[in-house]
Amino acid sequence: MRYFIKLAFNGTHFYGWQIQPRHKSVQEVLETTLSTLLKETIKIVGCGRTDSGVHAKEYYAHFDFVETLTENDLQLLIYQSNSILPQEIVIYNIFQVDADLHARFDALSRTYRYYVTRQKEAFNFPFCYFIPQKLNIERMNEAAQLLLQTDDFTSFSKLHTQTNNNICKVSEAFWKEKGELLIFTITADRFLRNMVRAIVGTLLEVGREQITIAEFQKIIDSKNRCKAGYSVPAKALFLEKVRYPLF
Repeated sequence: MRYFIKLAFNGTHFYGWQIQPRHKSVQEVLETTLSTLLKETIKIVGCGRTDSGVHAKEYYAHFDFVETLTENDLQLLIYQSNSILPQEIVIYNIFQVDADLHARFDALSRTYRYYVTRQKEAFNFPFCYFIPQKLNIERMNEAAQLLLQTDDFTSFSKLHTQTNNNICKVSEAFWKEKGELLIFTITADRFLRNMVRAIVGTLLEVGREQITIAEFQKIIDSKNRCKAGYSVPAKALFLEKVRYPLF
């Protein structure tokens, strides 16, 4: 039987989602917890990798288990898991799905948000990137629209990864002001390693008027990571939504 997990995690103290040698990951902690409770070695497949320090307000993963778990069994498993898991990880739901539904390959889209604050503050700074300079939001949004016309995101991909290609389909990309917060939202069918953080860093250079919109397009066309801007800190990046065919 295949089961989906809906969860969230604060990635500050984790080396990303995926299991890494000598580093604590969200996947490792979840597998250990479920294996302990179900008394069987449980392998979990996530909806995608997240970089070290990146957070997820909504994340899906799946695992297979030989027995059929009733609704009461699942509710108990959720309760027991949350009792064992560290504070940074919470399971919202576990539910049975069709045996061929895959958390990674069947995801239609993923939405990330990056949070920038223009005001120094004492409480949310672990989850926001502070930028005191004035930013041209209109130009940043104009440049962001070029991403919807782009297929190859090599310029914003971490170098020397094991991906077969750097083709992604971005369906939305925009900045929104909310008080002193600037929130960048981007949705795509898939994301490359470090892609969102590199895009945000480059768009901020547009906002600072360090590069023009035409130069932003040239960076995209160059397919050269060295031409793009810096990668902004992981602490302000959140996976916000994952969409599947049935939910």
